[in-house]
Amino acid sequence: MKLKNSLLNQYLLIILFAIMIVPISFLGISILFFNYLPTDVEPSKYQNGTDLEAMWHEEAQSLAGASDDQINEKLTEIKKEYSEASMFWVDETGQTRERLPESLSVPPSWSPALTIDYMKKNRGLEVDPFTVVALIGKKKDEGFMILQVPRSAMLSAGQSLQERYSYAIILAVVAVLAIFIFISWIFFYKIRKRLLRLQQAMSSPAESGIPDTISVEKRDEIGQLEVSFNEMIHQLEISRVREKEEEMLRRQLIANLSHDLRTPLTTIRGHAFSLKKEALSDKGKESLDLIDNKIGYLGQLIENLLSYTLLTTGKYPYYPERTDMVRLVKTSFAAWYPVFEGAGFQMEVEFPETTFYWEVDPQRMERVLDNFYQNIYRHARNGAYIGVKIDAHLQEIFIEDHGPGMGGESIEKGAGIGLSIVSLMLKDMKLKWETETGEHGTMIKIRKRS
Repeated sequence: MKLKNSLLNQYLLIILFAIMIVPISFLGISILFFNYLPTDVEPSKYQNGTDLEAMWHEEAQSLAGASDDQINEKLTEIKKEYSEASMFWVDETGQTRERLPESLSVPPSWSPALTIDYMKKNRGLEVDPFTVVALIGKKKDEGFMILQVPRSAMLSAGQSLQERYSYAIILAVVAVLAIFIFISWIFFYKIRKRLLRLQQAMSSPAESGIPDTISVEKRDEIGQLEVSFNEMIHQLEISRVREKEEEMLRRQLIANLSHDLRTPLTTIRGHAFSLKKEALSDKGKESLDLIDNKIGYLGQLIENLLSYTLLTTGKYPYYPERTDMVRLVKTSFAAWYPVFEGAGFQMEVEFPETTFYWEVDPQRMERVLDNFYQNIYRHARNGAYIGVKIDAHLQEIFIEDHGPGMGGESIEKGAGIGLSIVSLMLKDMKLKWETETGEHGTMIKIRKRS
């Protein structure tokens, strides 16, 4: 797989793009704001503390020998130029004189200890306000003057611009991050969309029961999965075709064998019938009866096999009509009455006076009932009991025996083709059968599908 076709590599490129774009965006946005945006911010006269300190000391020295009024006038002049600053001066006796502004809160008199403490507290690069103390004149006995400038007024033009447009810078960075999130969302949305398409294809089979193939648009990991999915569908279609061919051959073989076996069975039964007319010993007659019985059983098996093949291929005749079910069950059991009576069965029947009607094929329904009766006669002979009951109100038919149950052993137990035929026939007639079976017998209930 090529690197560009790998989803992992594509997402790693997105992450790398995000890692690179964040610092680059900071740099680019800063350049944009500080160099290209129109601004009316002028260079601040307060931004250089060294210049302020030099200016203040120079002005203080120029006031050597000046009177109080001259000093006050000078401070007023400086205040006009530096309106953001606060200033006052203290005379040689330690008394506070002119304050600009007048609301400035300073001690009215100064002791040496207070002066030292004040100067100590107002020194440092982070102390706010910025404070400059200068002695008046060149001597040390003319007092001192103090200049204070708020740190907020000492910001450079760039810092002022940054404060003014800081929200815009944050918004721009957020926008860059939002673009990254949006790109990531698009990336995963497309992956999710392709996975959902694949899931939809898997969960929506065509009429054949096999999902349709899907188009492969990309050759990444999901594309390889789609290729594998299409290959699986191709193999399933080949298997389905092969299965249908084998099923057709099997059914054809069963149909041919059924027809081919009927001819020799008919011949054997004819010879057995002829032998019955001959003089035979009791043991010979017993063997002949056993042969005749087994021929009948084998013929029934062949008939069931052929019927099962026809039912599974949909070729078994089906002619539904509105049928009186009580009458049909009576007629069907009446045909078996002599058989059960001859075998010594205890028979219990309950047929209601009222009846109900089902839309069924009478011949198929009789075949179903005959199959149940035949199973009881063959496999539940030890119980010697059969009960046939009808509940017209619930529209249910009950057939009961006292045999060993469907899980019990029987010398004539077969592969269950007869019951498979029953299930297929009832299904076509929109009916179903339920069983309650155990070692003490079996109860079969036939009713409509809900």
